[in-house]
Amino acid sequence: MPDTDLRPAPPASSARPPVALAARLAGIRGSAIRDLLTLTARDDVLSLAGGLPAADLMPRGRIAAAADRALRSPAAVQYSETAGLGRLREVVAAHETGRTGRAVAPADVVVTSGSQQALDLLARALLDPGDPVAVEDPVYVGALQVLQAAGADVHPFPLDADGLRVDLLEERLAAGFRPRLVHTVSSFHNPRGVTMSQERRRALCGLAERYGFLVVEDDPYGLLAFDGAPPLPLAAHGDHVVRLGSASKVLAPSLRVGWLVAPPVLAAAVERLKQSTDLCGSSLTQMITAELLADEEWFTAHVDGVRRENRGRAAALTAAVDAEFGSSVTRSTPTGGMFCWLEFADGTDTAELLPRALEHGVGFVPGSAFSVDPAADGGTGLRSAARLCFATYPPDQLTEAVRRLARAADGRIAE
Repeated sequence: MPDTDLRPAPPASSARPPVALAARLAGIRGSAIRDLLTLTARDDVLSLAGGLPAADLMPRGRIAAAADRALRSPAAVQYSETAGLGRLREVVAAHETGRTGRAVAPADVVVTSGSQQALDLLARALLDPGDPVAVEDPVYVGALQVLQAAGADVHPFPLDADGLRVDLLEERLAAGFRPRLVHTVSSFHNPRGVTMSQERRRALCGLAERYGFLVVEDDPYGLLAFDGAPPLPLAAHGDHVVRLGSASKVLAPSLRVGWLVAPPVLAAAVERLKQSTDLCGSSLTQMITAELLADEEWFTAHVDGVRRENRGRAAALTAAVDAEFGSSVTRSTPTGGMFCWLEFADGTDTAELLPRALEHGVGFVPGSAFSVDPAADGGTGLRSAARLCFATYPPDQLTEAVRRLARAADGRIAE
Protein backbone atom coordinates (compact mmCIF):
# COMPACT_ATOMS: atom_id res chain seq x y z
CA MET A 1 0.00 0.00 0.00
CA PRO A 2 1.26 3.48 -0.78
CA ASP A 3 2.22 5.72 2.10
CA THR A 4 -0.62 7.98 3.17
CA ASP A 5 0.15 11.53 4.37
CA LEU A 6 -2.54 12.45 6.87
CA ARG A 7 -1.26 15.98 7.37
CA PRO A 8 -3.50 18.75 6.03
CA ALA A 9 -2.46 20.27 2.78
CA PRO A 10 -0.61 23.58 3.18
CA PRO A 11 -2.54 26.70 2.26
CA ALA A 12 -2.09 27.99 -1.23
CA SER A 13 -0.45 31.10 0.17
CA SER A 14 1.30 31.72 3.48
CA ALA A 15 0.10 35.32 3.53
CA ARG A 16 -2.44 36.08 6.20
CA PRO A 17 -5.86 37.24 5.03
CA PRO A 18 -6.45 41.01 5.20
CA VAL A 19 -8.31 42.28 8.26
CA ALA A 20 -10.60 45.24 7.75
CA LEU A 21 -10.84 47.20 10.99
CA ALA A 22 -13.88 49.23 11.98
CA ALA A 23 -13.85 52.85 10.83
CA ARG A 24 -14.27 54.08 14.41
CA LEU A 25 -10.69 53.03 15.23
CA ALA A 26 -9.33 55.70 12.90
CA GLY A 27 -10.44 58.38 15.31
CA ILE A 28 -8.87 56.87 18.44
CA ARG A 29 -5.41 58.09 19.34
CA GLY A 30 -3.09 55.70 21.16
CA SER A 31 -2.11 56.53 24.73
CA ALA A 32 1.46 57.79 24.88
CA ILE A 33 1.44 56.98 28.59
CA ARG A 34 0.56 53.31 28.10
CA ASP A 35 3.12 53.08 25.28
CA LEU A 36 5.77 54.58 27.55
CA LEU A 37 5.23 51.91 30.20
CA THR A 38 6.99 49.41 27.94
CA LEU A 39 9.97 51.70 27.34
CA THR A 40 10.27 52.70 30.98
CA ALA A 41 9.97 49.18 32.40
CA ARG A 42 13.73 48.74 32.06
CA ASP A 43 15.58 48.44 35.36
CA ASP A 44 17.93 51.26 34.37
CA VAL A 45 15.12 53.80 33.85
CA LEU A 46 13.56 55.88 36.60
CA SER A 47 10.11 56.53 35.20
CA LEU A 48 8.23 59.67 36.12
CA ALA A 49 5.85 58.88 33.25
CA GLY A 50 3.14 56.52 34.47
CA GLY A 51 0.66 57.57 37.15
CA LEU A 52 1.81 54.65 39.27
CA PRO A 53 1.14 54.73 43.00
CA ALA A 54 4.06 53.54 45.09
CA ALA A 55 4.16 49.76 45.51
CA ASP A 56 5.85 50.17 48.88
CA LEU A 57 2.82 52.11 50.17
CA MET A 58 0.21 49.59 49.06
CA PRO A 59 -1.25 47.55 51.95
CA ARG A 60 -0.18 44.17 50.62
CA GLY A 61 -0.36 42.47 54.01
CA ARG A 62 -3.86 43.70 54.66
CA ILE A 63 -4.93 42.78 51.13
CA ALA A 64 -3.51 39.27 51.61
CA ALA A 65 -5.38 38.84 54.90
CA ALA A 66 -8.63 40.05 53.31
CA ALA A 67 -8.09 37.70 50.38
CA ASP A 68 -7.60 34.78 52.75
CA ARG A 69 -10.85 35.58 54.55
CA ALA A 70 -12.70 36.07 51.26
CA LEU A 71 -11.52 32.75 49.87
CA ARG A 72 -13.16 30.91 52.73
CA SER A 73 -16.44 31.69 50.98
CA PRO A 74 -17.38 29.88 47.74
CA ALA A 75 -18.82 33.19 46.52
CA ALA A 76 -15.28 34.58 46.15
CA VAL A 77 -14.60 32.31 43.17
CA GLN A 78 -18.03 32.51 41.56
CA TYR A 79 -19.75 34.86 39.12
CA SER A 80 -21.36 37.87 40.76
CA GLU A 81 -23.99 40.50 40.00
CA THR A 82 -23.20 42.68 36.98
CA ALA A 83 -23.59 45.90 38.98
CA GLY A 84 -21.22 44.65 41.65
CA LEU A 85 -21.42 42.79 44.93
CA GLY A 86 -24.19 44.12 47.13
CA ARG A 87 -21.84 44.62 50.07
CA LEU A 88 -19.39 46.70 48.05
CA ARG A 89 -22.17 48.85 46.59
CA GLU A 90 -23.40 49.52 50.14
CA VAL A 91 -19.90 50.50 51.27
CA VAL A 92 -19.33 52.76 48.25
CA ALA A 93 -22.75 54.37 48.73
CA ALA A 94 -21.88 55.19 52.34
CA HIS A 95 -18.46 56.48 51.30
CA GLU A 96 -19.96 58.73 48.62
CA THR A 97 -22.67 59.99 50.96
CA GLY A 98 -19.97 61.06 53.37
CA ARG A 99 -17.95 62.78 50.64
CA THR A 100 -20.78 64.71 49.01
CA GLY A 101 -23.19 65.28 51.91
CA ARG A 102 -25.97 63.94 49.69
CA ALA A 103 -27.70 60.60 50.19
CA VAL A 104 -26.41 57.94 47.79
CA ALA A 105 -28.27 54.63 47.58
CA PRO A 106 -26.59 51.33 46.65
CA ALA A 107 -28.85 51.24 43.57
CA ASP A 108 -27.09 54.41 42.35
CA VAL A 109 -23.71 52.61 42.30
CA VAL A 110 -22.29 50.41 39.54
CA VAL A 111 -18.97 48.70 40.27
CA THR A 112 -16.60 48.55 37.30
CA SER A 113 -13.15 47.33 36.34
CA GLY A 114 -11.43 50.55 37.34
CA SER A 115 -12.93 53.96 36.72
CA GLN A 116 -11.77 53.78 33.08
CA GLN A 117 -14.42 51.14 32.36
CA ALA A 118 -16.97 53.29 34.13
CA LEU A 119 -16.13 56.19 31.82
CA ASP A 120 -16.32 53.97 28.74
CA LEU A 121 -19.72 52.52 29.71
CA LEU A 122 -21.00 55.97 30.55
CA ALA A 123 -19.98 57.36 27.17
CA ARG A 124 -21.62 54.43 25.40
CA ALA A 125 -24.82 55.01 27.37
CA LEU A 126 -25.00 58.76 26.73
CA LEU A 127 -23.32 59.63 23.44
CA ASP A 128 -24.19 59.16 19.81
CA PRO A 129 -21.59 59.87 17.10
CA GLY A 130 -21.20 63.60 16.60
CA ASP A 131 -22.52 64.60 20.02
CA PRO A 132 -20.56 67.56 21.40
CA VAL A 133 -18.70 67.19 24.69
CA ALA A 134 -16.49 69.57 26.63
CA VAL A 135 -13.16 68.56 28.15
CA GLU A 136 -10.26 70.24 29.88
CA ASP A 137 -7.16 71.19 27.89
CA PRO A 138 -4.76 69.57 28.65
CA VAL A 139 -7.02 66.55 28.86
CA TYR A 140 -6.81 63.25 30.71
CA VAL A 141 -5.75 60.88 27.93
CA GLY A 142 -8.03 58.03 29.03
CA ALA A 143 -11.07 60.30 28.77
CA LEU A 144 -10.03 61.49 25.32
CA GLN A 145 -9.69 57.90 24.07
CA VAL A 146 -13.14 56.99 25.37
CA LEU A 147 -14.77 60.03 23.81
CA GLN A 148 -13.02 59.44 20.49
CA ALA A 149 -14.19 55.82 20.53
CA ALA A 150 -17.75 57.05 21.03
CA GLY A 151 -17.41 59.35 18.02
CA ALA A 152 -17.95 62.47 20.13
CA ASP A 153 -17.21 65.98 18.89
CA VAL A 154 -14.64 67.01 21.50
CA HIS A 155 -14.33 70.69 22.47
CA PRO A 156 -11.35 71.65 24.68
CA PHE A 157 -11.47 74.40 27.32
CA PRO A 158 -8.33 75.67 29.06
CA LEU A 159 -7.31 75.35 32.69
CA ASP A 160 -5.66 77.81 35.01
CA ALA A 161 -4.58 77.60 38.65
CA ASP A 162 -8.23 77.33 39.75
CA GLY A 163 -9.14 74.57 37.31
CA LEU A 164 -11.46 74.57 34.32
CA ARG A 165 -12.18 78.03 32.89
CA VAL A 166 -15.89 77.84 33.58
CA ASP A 167 -16.29 81.45 32.44
CA LEU A 168 -15.19 80.51 28.91
CA LEU A 169 -17.57 77.57 28.92
CA GLU A 170 -20.37 79.91 29.97
CA GLU A 171 -19.57 82.24 27.07
CA ARG A 172 -19.79 79.35 24.61
CA LEU A 173 -23.04 78.15 26.13
CA ALA A 174 -24.54 81.61 25.81
CA ALA A 175 -23.51 81.57 22.14
CA GLY A 176 -25.36 78.30 21.50
CA PHE A 177 -22.90 75.51 22.40
CA ARG A 178 -24.89 72.54 23.77
CA PRO A 179 -22.68 69.73 25.09
CA ARG A 180 -24.13 66.40 26.12
CA LEU A 181 -21.61 66.26 28.93
CA VAL A 182 -18.60 68.00 30.43
CA HIS A 183 -15.74 65.83 31.68
CA THR A 184 -13.49 67.10 34.46
CA VAL A 185 -10.77 65.77 36.73
CA SER A 186 -11.69 68.44 39.23
CA SER A 187 -9.32 67.56 42.10
CA PHE A 188 -5.53 67.39 41.60
CA HIS A 189 -5.95 67.30 37.86
CA ASN A 190 -4.27 64.76 35.62
CA PRO A 191 -1.99 66.06 34.13
CA ARG A 192 -1.89 69.67 35.42
CA GLY A 193 -2.25 68.93 39.14
CA VAL A 194 -4.57 71.91 39.74
CA THR A 195 -7.84 71.79 41.69
CA MET A 196 -11.05 73.48 40.64
CA SER A 197 -12.13 76.15 43.10
CA GLN A 198 -15.40 75.73 44.98
CA GLU A 199 -16.72 78.90 43.33
CA ARG A 200 -16.18 77.37 39.90
CA ARG A 201 -17.67 74.08 41.03
CA ARG A 202 -20.86 75.85 42.05
CA ALA A 203 -20.88 77.79 38.79
CA LEU A 204 -20.38 74.66 36.67
CA CYS A 205 -23.21 72.84 38.44
CA GLY A 206 -25.43 75.87 37.91
CA LEU A 207 -24.65 75.84 34.19
CA ALA A 208 -25.37 72.12 34.00
CA GLU A 209 -28.79 72.68 35.52
CA ARG A 210 -29.55 75.69 33.32
CA TYR A 211 -28.45 74.14 30.03
CA GLY A 212 -29.30 70.50 30.72
CA PHE A 213 -25.95 68.73 30.38
CA LEU A 214 -24.27 66.23 32.69
CA VAL A 215 -20.96 66.82 34.43
CA VAL A 216 -18.74 63.74 34.71
CA GLU A 217 -16.60 64.22 37.81
CA ASP A 218 -13.62 61.88 37.45
CA ASP A 219 -12.23 61.72 40.98
CA PRO A 220 -9.48 59.15 41.59
CA TYR A 221 -7.24 61.59 43.51
CA GLY A 222 -9.64 63.52 45.76
CA LEU A 223 -8.64 61.73 48.97
CA LEU A 224 -4.94 62.46 48.39
CA ALA A 225 -4.97 66.08 49.59
CA PHE A 226 -1.72 66.86 51.38
CA ASP A 227 -3.52 68.89 54.06
CA GLY A 228 -5.93 66.03 54.76
CA ALA A 229 -9.06 67.92 53.68
CA PRO A 230 -10.42 66.44 50.43
CA PRO A 231 -12.03 69.05 48.17
CA LEU A 232 -15.82 69.07 48.40
CA PRO A 233 -16.96 67.21 45.26
CA LEU A 234 -18.93 68.84 42.49
CA ALA A 235 -21.80 66.51 43.32
CA ALA A 236 -22.25 68.43 46.57
CA HIS A 237 -23.36 71.44 44.53
CA GLY A 238 -25.91 69.95 42.14
CA ASP A 239 -27.83 66.97 40.80
CA HIS A 240 -26.46 66.99 37.23
CA VAL A 241 -23.24 65.23 38.23
CA VAL A 242 -22.07 61.65 37.66
CA ARG A 243 -19.16 60.70 39.91
CA LEU A 244 -16.42 58.23 39.02
CA GLY A 245 -14.27 56.72 41.77
CA SER A 246 -11.49 54.19 42.08
CA ALA A 247 -9.61 52.07 44.59
CA SER A 248 -6.49 52.11 42.40
CA LYS A 249 -4.76 55.16 43.88
CA VAL A 250 -5.70 54.53 47.52
CA LEU A 251 -5.44 50.71 47.73
CA ALA A 252 -3.93 48.96 44.69
CA PRO A 253 -4.43 49.21 40.91
CA SER A 254 -4.41 45.43 40.48
CA LEU A 255 -7.69 45.12 42.37
CA ARG A 256 -9.28 46.74 39.29
CA VAL A 257 -12.17 48.13 41.30
CA GLY A 258 -13.80 51.37 40.28
CA TRP A 259 -17.36 52.69 40.36
CA LEU A 260 -19.75 55.27 39.11
CA VAL A 261 -22.55 56.99 40.99
CA ALA A 262 -25.42 58.04 38.74
CA PRO A 263 -29.20 58.53 38.70
CA PRO A 264 -31.00 55.14 38.71
CA VAL A 265 -32.04 55.30 35.04
CA LEU A 266 -28.45 55.94 33.94
CA ALA A 267 -27.03 53.39 36.38
CA ALA A 268 -29.41 50.76 34.97
CA ALA A 269 -28.34 51.61 31.40
CA VAL A 270 -24.67 51.28 32.34
CA GLU A 271 -25.38 47.94 34.01
CA ARG A 272 -27.08 46.69 30.84
CA LEU A 273 -24.08 47.69 28.73
CA LYS A 274 -21.73 46.07 31.22
CA GLN A 275 -23.55 42.78 30.76
CA SER A 276 -22.43 42.81 27.13
CA THR A 277 -18.86 43.73 28.07
CA ASP A 278 -17.73 41.40 30.85
CA LEU A 279 -20.85 39.94 32.51
CA CYS A 280 -19.43 40.86 35.92
CA GLY A 281 -16.29 41.88 37.74
CA SER A 282 -14.08 39.84 40.05
CA SER A 283 -15.95 38.65 43.12
CA LEU A 284 -12.65 38.13 44.93
CA THR A 285 -11.24 41.62 44.49
CA GLN A 286 -14.63 43.20 45.21
CA MET A 287 -14.86 41.31 48.50
CA ILE A 288 -11.34 42.45 49.40
CA THR A 289 -12.13 46.06 48.52
CA ALA A 290 -15.39 46.02 50.45
CA GLU A 291 -13.63 44.83 53.60
CA LEU A 292 -10.87 47.45 53.38
CA LEU A 293 -13.16 50.39 52.58
CA ALA A 294 -15.63 49.39 55.29
CA ASP A 295 -12.92 49.42 57.99
CA GLU A 296 -13.07 53.21 58.28
CA GLU A 297 -10.52 53.55 61.09
CA TRP A 298 -7.94 51.46 59.24
CA PHE A 299 -8.69 53.02 55.84
CA THR A 300 -8.41 56.58 57.16
CA ALA A 301 -5.07 55.80 58.80
CA HIS A 302 -3.81 54.12 55.63
CA VAL A 303 -4.77 57.05 53.38
CA ASP A 304 -3.24 59.50 55.88
CA GLY A 305 0.03 57.61 55.57
CA VAL A 306 -0.07 57.72 51.78
CA ARG A 307 -0.82 61.45 51.84
CA ARG A 308 2.07 62.20 54.20
CA GLU A 309 4.51 60.19 52.13
CA ASN A 310 3.31 61.73 48.87
CA ARG A 311 3.66 65.21 50.34
CA GLY A 312 7.32 64.47 51.12
CA ARG A 313 7.89 63.00 47.69
CA ALA A 314 6.33 66.02 45.98
CA ALA A 315 8.56 68.30 48.05
CA ALA A 316 11.65 66.30 47.05
CA LEU A 317 10.79 66.41 43.35
CA THR A 318 9.97 70.14 43.27
CA ALA A 319 13.12 70.97 45.26
CA ALA A 320 15.18 68.99 42.76
CA VAL A 321 13.48 70.76 39.83
CA ASP A 322 14.28 74.15 41.37
CA ALA A 323 17.89 73.16 42.04
CA GLU A 324 18.56 71.63 38.62
CA PHE A 325 16.52 73.87 36.33
CA GLY A 326 16.12 77.18 38.16
CA SER A 327 14.36 79.80 36.04
CA SER A 328 14.60 77.73 32.85
CA VAL A 329 11.29 76.07 33.73
CA THR A 330 8.11 76.98 35.51
CA ARG A 331 6.40 74.31 37.56
CA SER A 332 3.22 73.66 39.47
CA THR A 333 3.24 73.37 43.26
CA PRO A 334 1.42 70.12 44.07
CA THR A 335 -1.10 70.24 46.92
CA GLY A 336 -2.24 66.65 46.48
CA GLY A 337 -2.62 63.91 43.92
CA MET A 338 0.37 62.53 42.03
CA PHE A 339 1.59 64.99 39.40
CA CYS A 340 3.82 68.00 38.83
CA TRP A 341 3.58 70.00 35.60
CA LEU A 342 6.67 71.59 34.01
CA GLU A 343 6.91 74.18 31.22
CA PHE A 344 10.25 74.98 29.57
CA ALA A 345 10.78 78.72 29.19
CA ASP A 346 12.86 78.35 26.02
CA GLY A 347 10.17 76.40 24.17
CA THR A 348 11.95 73.03 24.35
CA ASP A 349 9.94 70.42 22.45
CA THR A 350 9.52 67.77 25.14
CA ALA A 351 8.53 65.08 22.63
CA GLU A 352 11.98 65.54 21.08
CA LEU A 353 13.58 65.63 24.55
CA LEU A 354 12.05 62.30 25.59
CA PRO A 355 14.36 59.96 23.60
CA ARG A 356 17.40 61.73 25.06
CA ALA A 357 15.89 61.48 28.51
CA LEU A 358 15.41 57.73 28.11
CA GLU A 359 19.08 57.43 27.07
CA HIS A 360 19.90 59.17 30.35
CA GLY A 361 17.69 56.72 32.26
CA VAL A 362 14.62 58.81 33.02
CA GLY A 363 11.09 58.89 31.58
CA PHE A 364 8.30 61.48 31.59
CA VAL A 365 5.22 62.27 29.52
CA PRO A 366 5.47 65.10 26.96
CA GLY A 367 2.75 67.72 27.28
CA SER A 368 1.59 67.18 23.71
CA ALA A 369 0.29 63.74 24.75
CA PHE A 370 -2.48 65.56 26.62
CA SER A 371 -3.56 67.82 23.78
CA VAL A 372 -6.94 67.30 22.15
CA ASP A 373 -5.31 68.22 18.85
CA PRO A 374 -1.53 67.62 19.04
CA ALA A 375 -0.97 68.88 15.48
CA ALA A 376 -2.51 72.26 16.27
CA ASP A 377 -1.47 72.27 19.95
CA GLY A 378 -4.40 74.61 20.51
CA GLY A 379 -2.06 77.52 21.15
CA THR A 380 -1.65 76.24 24.70
CA GLY A 381 2.09 75.61 24.57
CA LEU A 382 1.77 71.96 25.50
CA ARG A 383 4.71 71.03 23.27
CA SER A 384 7.10 72.63 25.77
CA ALA A 385 5.44 71.03 28.82
CA ALA A 386 5.94 67.76 30.66
CA ARG A 387 4.08 65.76 33.30
CA LEU A 388 6.14 64.25 36.11
CA CYS A 389 4.71 61.74 38.59
CA PHE A 390 6.18 62.08 42.07
CA ALA A 391 4.26 59.23 43.73
CA THR A 392 6.16 56.18 42.47
CA TYR A 393 9.60 56.60 44.06
CA PRO A 394 11.07 57.67 47.39
CA PRO A 395 12.76 61.10 47.62
CA ASP A 396 16.34 60.02 46.82
CA GLN A 397 15.30 58.37 43.57
CA LEU A 398 13.15 61.36 42.60
CA THR A 399 16.16 63.63 43.11
CA GLU A 400 18.27 61.38 40.89
CA ALA A 401 15.53 61.22 38.23
CA VAL A 402 15.38 65.02 38.00
CA ARG A 403 19.19 65.18 37.83
CA ARG A 404 19.10 62.81 34.84
CA LEU A 405 16.36 64.88 33.20
CA ALA A 406 18.40 68.06 33.59
CA ARG A 407 21.43 66.39 32.00
CA ALA A 408 19.28 65.26 29.08
CA ALA A 409 17.82 68.75 28.67
CA ASP A 410 21.32 70.27 28.70
CA GLY A 411 22.55 67.75 26.15
CA ARG A 412 25.18 66.41 28.54
CA ILE A 413 26.55 62.90 28.13
CA ALA A 414 24.76 60.25 30.17
CA GLU A 415 26.85 59.06 33.12
